[in-house]
Amino acid sequence: MRKHLGLLLAAVFALSPFDGVAGEKQIADVKELAGSWRGWVTGEQGQERATMIVSADGSYKASTPRGLISEGQFYLQDGKLRYRSSRTTGTASLSEDKGKTTLTVLPEDSTYGRADYERVK
Repeated sequence: MRKHLGLLLAAVFALSPFDGVAGEKQIADVKELAGSWRGWVTGEQGQERATMIVSADGSYKASTPRGLISEGQFYLQDGKLRYRSSRTTGTASLSEDKGKTTLTVLPEDSTYGRADYERVK
């Protein structure tokens, strides 16, 4: 009985929306991504800073201090956020936590690492 109660409580906590807990945010239009972002990209040289500007149509341009530039397009496919760029294609997700909005970009090709950007206010 105690085991069942513990499992029930764990399920309730896992499914309950708590303020301040990061959660994936569904987007209905790529316009929601428009604006400036900064964060970290992981590549062949390790992690480095990056900035990204996303336009209302979902097109973007990202760059690093070393001068690496990637241009691409965010789009929705079957309700999922995806992207294609000059280097890779893959999935993306938007999450919110304590007033911060984070965009995570995951390439399908494991040669390239993920990128995590925070919206610049």
